[in-house]
Amino acid sequence: MPAGLVTRMQGFGTTVFAEMTALARATGAVNLGQGFPDTDGPDELLEAAVAALRGHEHNQYPPPRGVPQLREAIAAHQRDWYGLDVDPDAEVLVTTGATEAIAVAVLALCEPGDEVVTLEPYYDSYAASVALAGAVRRPVPFGPGFSLDAAALEAAVTGRTRLVLLNTPHNPTGRVLDRTELEAVADVARRHDLVVVTDEVYEHLVLDDDARHVPLASLPGMAERTLTVSSAGKTFSVTGWKIGWVHGPAALVDALAAVKQFVTFVSGGPLQPAVAGALGWPREFFAEQAADLARRRDVLCEGLVDAGFDVVVPQATYFVLADAAPLGYPDGLELCRRLPELAGVVGVPVQAFADDVEPVRSLVRFAFCKREDVLAEAVRRLRRLRRA
Repeated sequence: MPAGLVTRMQGFGTTVFAEMTALARATGAVNLGQGFPDTDGPDELLEAAVAALRGHEHNQYPPPRGVPQLREAIAAHQRDWYGLDVDPDAEVLVTTGATEAIAVAVLALCEPGDEVVTLEPYYDSYAASVALAGAVRRPVPFGPGFSLDAAALEAAVTGRTRLVLLNTPHNPTGRVLDRTELEAVADVARRHDLVVVTDEVYEHLVLDDDARHVPLASLPGMAERTLTVSSAGKTFSVTGWKIGWVHGPAALVDALAAVKQFVTFVSGGPLQPAVAGALGWPREFFAEQAADLARRRDVLCEGLVDAGFDVVVPQATYFVLADAAPLGYPDGLELCRRLPELAGVVGVPVQAFADDVEPVRSLVRFAFCKREDVLAEAVRRLRRLRRA
């Protein structure tokens, strides 16, 4: 019988997100596991996509690096929001979501045995991308309060280190790394001549007034060694569109483009003009989206506390971390598999985001990017845990 899955990928079966979503469908539980909204994106965005589909100009292969309109919009967005000077022709690549951007970055830039440093807990696709490249991940645990441990970051770098894979605003913790933390990352990257891939998909979902997203590429000496990744899915509540992008130094973007052409070749031609238009919307739109999400965060956080969880209130993203240990559930994975039966709700165990599960064993990630009535019903159900 032919051999099956290669050894380096045998630890990556069905993702925990797919497992928990299937569990929600099978049981009728409220799905607060996978991070997708339960409403569509703005009507103006959807209508722009419909117009592109019916306009007979965008239904065949788009240019391999993305339609010029979108690449120009990405460059303009980075200039207007962050003061970054990005060449839309040489320094931007449109990808099939941020996940592909990260995967092709690791595949293009890492030889087998090279090391990739990332903060832990980390989004699960990072580990899979590193494994696909035959590289080695070097996780750096957060310090107290999910703060960056600069000494641990420095200690993780070796002569084999090729990339630092950074995520801010951070999933699953909800932290927005501050400028001091980013300076520590930049210092390590400059001294060790490393490339940094920054996953910034939650850039417009910063929920606290005292937190501010700062792109790493905007720090001195970092534009020439940073690949900045983002996407339309989270910002505009269209996670199924899978329109992402990466920008950075032309030579690095060329490398990623060389790999992408043999992975997906091109991405979502009819959707790209719609995203291009949305990136130029007034800042009030983005502020209103974040304010609405902050209200929903507060509904869920208050409900989780009332249900008996210890809660880490997130500064950003779609997610809140809740510690189930005070309720007598020391293992978050075991609880998540029983949660539909116990409370009619689905969450995701934070163990899925870590190599070292002990520091996060009792933590569960819940998504609050849902309608307020859905969150209220989830909270009502979760209160059963206190009585169990």
